[in-house]
Amino acid sequence: MSFLSTILTSAGSAAPAVHRTTDSLIRLQDVGKTYPNGTVAVQHANLTAGEGEFLCFVGPSGCGKSTIFNMIAGLTGQTSGQLDVLGTTPKEARRQSEIAFVFQEHTLLPWSKLIDNVTLPLKLRGVPKKERLAEGERVLELVGLKDYLKVLPRELSGGMKMRVSIARALISRPKLLLMDEPFGALDEITRQALQDELLKIWRQDKKMSVLFITHNVFEAVFLSTRVVVMTPRPGKISDVIDIPAPYPRDHDFRSSPEFGEYVRHVSHQLKH
Repeated sequence: MSFLSTILTSAGSAAPAVHRTTDSLIRLQDVGKTYPNGTVAVQHANLTAGEGEFLCFVGPSGCGKSTIFNMIAGLTGQTSGQLDVLGTTPKEARRQSEIAFVFQEHTLLPWSKLIDNVTLPLKLRGVPKKERLAEGERVLELVGLKDYLKVLPRELSGGMKMRVSIARALISRPKLLLMDEPFGALDEITRQALQDELLKIWRQDKKMSVLFITHNVFEAVFLSTRVVVMTPRPGKISDVIDIPAPYPRDHDFRSSPEFGEYVRHVSHQLKH
């Protein structure tokens, strides 16, 4: 029996440490998306995600990962199948501020101080200034930027700007956080630091689920409770791989034989 087979067989003993509950948060049933020009982006996608999970999506460029995220976020509709988020439609879940999105680009307002960038979603909802400032300070402290309230984005590094984007997404206390390659443009040291920070934030909120797109198999294995593998276009979900290693995960896990076996297994599934 291989090392990977051994740890998968023993997943029952490790599973309680994995941050996951059984409550259904997202359900895709035979979901498809065909664009008006005839391009089939996603086909027959089936997936159920529970409350408190961390799912990483991997697959070749153009396989429909972002399209699935846009459908879950209610930014575009599916052309076939059934898609439920929090027991309702994606658009309704987004309207109720249950969904937040972090993109690869930080999309910060260059003329606004960090506290104003972070509190913008609450301002647009008409939340009183005193309350939204308190929430802004809370989330900036979560991402380690509590001393930068009055700083402009141009004064920050790329990693710090991404922390601000994450803080802005968290300020509405979403139940679902969608992240589309947020660390893709960062250097490896900054990337690993933000991976650690993101897991710390996620583990503090027992009910928030995270869906995360990455092209980095190492990142996917380190972060997730499950890795969702997609095929080339038309995109299908070909495999969902459990990563039952307990949290917190640290540098020792990154350099462990167990981590290496998971990486090899996910890489093999991507190839085939």
